[in-house]
Amino acid sequence: MSHVHHAPKTVKMGDPAFRADPYPTYAWLRQHAPIIQVKAPFGFGKAYMVTRYEDVQAIFKDPRFSTDMRRRGSGEINGGFNRFMPRSVRILGNQMVTQDDPNHARLKNLVHKAFTPARIASLHSRIEIITKDLLDAAEKRDVIDIVEDFALPLPMTVISEMLGVPEHMRKPFRDLMTNMLDTPGFALSRFFRQFMTTRRLIRFLGDLIDLRRREPDDGMITALIAAEQKGDKGAGDKLDQEELIGMVFVLLLAGHETTVNLIANGTLALLENPDQFRLLRDNPQHIKTAIEEFLRYTNPVEHGVVRFASEDLPVLGVTIPKGSVVMAMLSSANRDESVFKDPDKLDVTRDPNRHLAFGVGMHYCLGAPLARMEGAIAINALLARFPHLQLAIPPTAVRWRPSVANFRGLIALPVRTAA
Repeated sequence: MSHVHHAPKTVKMGDPAFRADPYPTYAWLRQHAPIIQVKAPFGFGKAYMVTRYEDVQAIFKDPRFSTDMRRRGSGEINGGFNRFMPRSVRILGNQMVTQDDPNHARLKNLVHKAFTPARIASLHSRIEIITKDLLDAAEKRDVIDIVEDFALPLPMTVISEMLGVPEHMRKPFRDLMTNMLDTPGFALSRFFRQFMTTRRLIRFLGDLIDLRRREPDDGMITALIAAEQKGDKGAGDKLDQEELIGMVFVLLLAGHETTVNLIANGTLALLENPDQFRLLRDNPQHIKTAIEEFLRYTNPVEHGVVRFASEDLPVLGVTIPKGSVVMAMLSSANRDESVFKDPDKLDVTRDPNRHLAFGVGMHYCLGAPLARMEGAIAINALLARFPHLQLAIPPTAVRWRPSVANFRGLIALPVRTAA
């Protein structure tokens, strides 16, 4: 009879040592225990963690592994969760990332036109201007924080302009997101703080949508409101208020959070690998393969959106009971030695590079082309402006965010801008 393996020590995803370097643990798991049970994020109880590339990819492609928590049914784990789900959690979960087709396709189609290749290409010069302005300000100081002074404001400005978020509302949104994703403390107090933050976040997003109802602009929120009002074109074009809040939430969150991590984590990877820093600095034409390597090597997203088994499903000889939570670990799959040569080595010229950083299948990241463009412009400009960039703290002092979500990012990255 098959059974779930157990690692020699419990995998604690919030542990600072694990956050700093999870890769040796993942390597052991891929080899000895490619499916284990761990504590799930966001109070979901236990989860099945899957670590091999082939299995992660299969789970993403299999529609029986649902992203919609309402399809958990009466599974063995937390079966009553749906009945007691707070309204605030339900609203933020009412968006395309946490839904299956056909509703997922309906919501995705409403925002797809904002992410067409032509629309993304038109943002190129604006991204260059924002990048230059940030680097101009950074140049005035000997030490800067790559996260706060560069990697965060760039994508935050871009997605806010795309959506139509006024400047005075951007920092409050970021503060709310940080409080929700990185809340420390014991489980009960943490849950309460997250719950209160989520309620404030919903009020904030409601106010933002109401603002764009009163003062329409050419941003995506106004376009989504217009789509909501086209009832005569059929239900396919209609969004209710809760769906609007959920959509604006996921677009704002995904539109900046992952790109912050791509830029900051990528910069750290270069600083830790001086030969690759010099190679990319002296050969900026390698930026395309470099960005793919940063996505693979640094993993801005630790794991895909949690899946729920919509029926009893076999994985690696283990039957995952209906309703169970499944975590498909991108950060492990992207270091799988059966797929990538020297997976723990940073190689900015690596090609081909079949990483899964943006997912695969129907939930493939809609904003991938935008993230790639922002990362490429930002990192090449950073290396050109500061060719002797170096860490301003010992490597052991670098701290990773204690995120309860699936993001892998730095709290701060202090660097010296001159030799």
